[in-house]
Amino acid sequence: MPAHFQAESLLHRIRAITLDLDNTLWDIGPVIRNAEATLWDWLSINYPQIPDRFDAEDLISLRNSVVDDHRHKSHDYRYLRKKVLERVAIEAGYDDSLVEPAFEVFDAARNAVELYPDVLPDLEYLYERFTIVAVTNGNANLKTIGIDHLFHDIVTAVDAGVAKPARPIFDVAIAKTGVTAEKILHVGDHPETDIYGAKNAGLRTAWINRTDEAWPEDFDEPDVVITTITELTKLLAEAG
Repeated sequence: MPAHFQAESLLHRIRAITLDLDNTLWDIGPVIRNAEATLWDWLSINYPQIPDRFDAEDLISLRNSVVDDHRHKSHDYRYLRKKVLERVAIEAGYDDSLVEPAFEVFDAARNAVELYPDVLPDLEYLYERFTIVAVTNGNANLKTIGIDHLFHDIVTAVDAGVAKPARPIFDVAIAKTGVTAEKILHVGDHPETDIYGAKNAGLRTAWINRTDEAWPEDFDEPDVVITTITELTKLLAEAG
């Protein structure tokens, strides 16, 4: 049977979509770089002993040390970042009262994302026809970003206690959709955390490859390959 007929047949059964966020709906690299620069500028103005004490290499070393010390929290980026801020504060001669306001500065910039142009119109279409659940290892705030109305629910690594590709985070998402795994399509950009993880949990998979990457040979191929959410919408409409 030709591949496009196979894809249409499996997509015809889809009733819910689990959707990755970072690098699927927006480019996260520039966002994190800007958030870190914004935080550093704020710290430099309000806590000048910090830039006197730390350079870029010092911060990398400190972050690695924090991760090593809190491996049980490796799935919780918010917790780890706050622990880094706590260490930075104390080693620069301040107390940890700066942690919360500093994190708020970072978090505001981290959620100042620019959606890919295909996202809004096609998410609106999909929301009206499928149960949409965000599944993310990050700490994006859908309400702050302004797209929470396009999701029926969200599952984070903090909620599940583990990060993708571990199966429990997908199991939580499956429960939130209210349908069985084979009727769910997981859409994400990462071959391991998204596609491998979702397949292992019994979901159908769509790899969104916006940057023309080669599929790694170590992993089974996804059910569908797309470059935009618009392509996904078209495939689901044709299958429907």
